[in-house]
Order: sequence, then C-alpha cells, then structure tokens
Amino acid sequence: MTLSSEFFMEIKKGTWTVKSTEIKYKNLWIEVREDKVIRPDGKDGIFGVVTMNSGVSVLPYDEEGNVYLTEEYHYGVGRVTIEVVSGAIDGDESALDAAKRELREEAGLSATEWIDFASLDPFTTVVVSPNHMYLARGLSIGESEQEGTETIKMKKVPFPQALEWAMNGTISHGASVAVILKTALFLGENQKSNQTN
Repeated sequence: MTLSSEFFMEIKKGTWTVKSTEIKYKNLWIEVREDKVIRPDGKDGIFGVVTMNSGVSVLPYDEEGNVYLTEEYHYGVGRVTIEVVSGAIDGDESALDAAKRELREEAGLSATEWIDFASLDPFTTVVVSPNHMYLARGLSIGESEQEGTETIKMKKVPFPQALEWAMNGTISHGASVAVILKTALFLGENQKSNQTN
C-alpha cells in the first residue's frame, strides 16, 4: 500500500523529510516499509525500515547463583544459539506479563522477584523492535509449554559461565548479552551496597 503525496503530508523526522511511504511486505511478525525521503543534504532518496513485534528477554537466576539459558536452532541465523529466555509481546500484553509468560512457556519457571533492566533497540538504523529486559529471581520449577516452532533445551549454568559466554561471543544474541552484563553490574552494585551497610 502506497500513501501518495496527494494524500500524504510531508513529515519531518529529525533532519529527514518523508515524502511518501509504502508497505512492501507484511506478515504476523514483521513489516517492511520503504519511505521516499529528502535526505539531510537536501537530495531525494529512499529509506527502508523493518518493524518487528516488541519483545522481552529474561535471565532466570536461582538462589545458588545459577542461571537458566535456552539452547535452540534459530532459523534466521541458521545455527543453534545459547540465549536468555526471549519472545514477543502479544497484543495488548504488558512487557512484564510477556516476560512471565515466556519464562513459563520456554523454561517451565515462575519467579517472585522481577528486576526491570529497561529496554534496548537492537539495531537503531533500520529496525524498530524494542526489547524489554528482566532479571527473574525467586524461581519455582514447573512444566514448560513450548510452542510448535520451538525445540528448546534448557541449560543451567553458574552465572560466571554465562558472563564468560557473553564476553567471548559464545552468546551472540544482543539482548541476551545486554541482560547478562546488566545482571553482572546489578549484582556487583548490590554486593558493594551490602558491604557498606
């Protein structure tokens, strides 16, 4: 669907001007849009934007200092990856409710304590897909409810191992690396705070 200039008012986006926009492709998970623009240098151009469903990434952390990671083949990158529990936010669901659902579905876990690590934009140039990050503690084990597209194996590892994997590239999923590093900072700050009290 193209919004032509007769029905589309030019829109300023920072130093860019959007003259028209056209949805090139859309499915349940992504939308690909092409904008005809006036670039910051005043020349005409095009700009493509991919919009994906917002998501959540959760690091389950138990009382012994272990974390629960997923190991799964991911079609997009064409290989098995190790990640934190992650998934899309459904409809009007809140980010926290999505995080709780994904933790239950993928790992069969529930948590009594949720630390919100804010959200990140994984690729700000051409992708709109905010990802909300959480540390989940006070874990209880139940049964997983994986979707038909998921063949997830859970890995329980000491947190320092997950941190090493985030640092050496074994874990390459951006939001997973971010939530693991934020957890390391959070735990370090809490430890400092407890030592001064």
